[in-house]
Amino acid sequence: MWPNREDTDRLLADARRGDPGAVDKLLGEFREPLRRVIDLRLDPAVARRVDASDIVQDVLIEANQRLTEYLKSPDMPFHLWLRHLAQDRIIDTHRRHRLAQRRSVDREQPIARPAWADESSASLVAHLIDTERTPTSEAIRHELQRRLSDAIDQLAADDRDIILMRHHEALSNQEVAKALGLTEAAASMRYLRALRRLRTVLVPDGEDPPASL
Repeated sequence: MWPNREDTDRLLADARRGDPGAVDKLLGEFREPLRRVIDLRLDPAVARRVDASDIVQDVLIEANQRLTEYLKSPDMPFHLWLRHLAQDRIIDTHRRHRLAQRRSVDREQPIARPAWADESSASLVAHLIDTERTPTSEAIRHELQRRLSDAIDQLAADDRDIILMRHHEALSNQEVAKALGLTEAAASMRYLRALRRLRTVLVPDGEDPPASL
């Protein structure tokens, strides 16, 4: 879902040389990916009051202001730096609207989170069931995809976030480790534990596979 790494590096090099058009193009390329990241992490009740696009705009303004600083010492890939800025904005937004105004927000009817793209949910479900393609496994696959969003919302925040990072954002284990400040081994272990917990939510121990299967 993130822009091509080579194109990003080229625009960063142009921006480093002082090309203002490159900065505008660079940030524009990340507007939609950032919106998708924020959409899936913004509390549905808060989303009734705050549009994800407004948070994206704030992130891009901050990125523009801090780009020179980043270019001097790019200690992480550009897309990870941007999503770090976005994560801080999401935390601040939740703090303002869930704590400072808890009563008024909680009275409102929550809205549904945006749906996962088909390819994202298919990628995740493939990790939860056997890979042998049979009529039964295909039926299970489709049913689990249908139930996936609700199951993701039942996970603890850390589990939910790493699954979103690996499957919705298509980040590698190395990128996840960098974003979370973990070793690659620790990031891999956290991901595998999150998958196990997600599978337990989708198909609890002792329960038959989804009804139609």
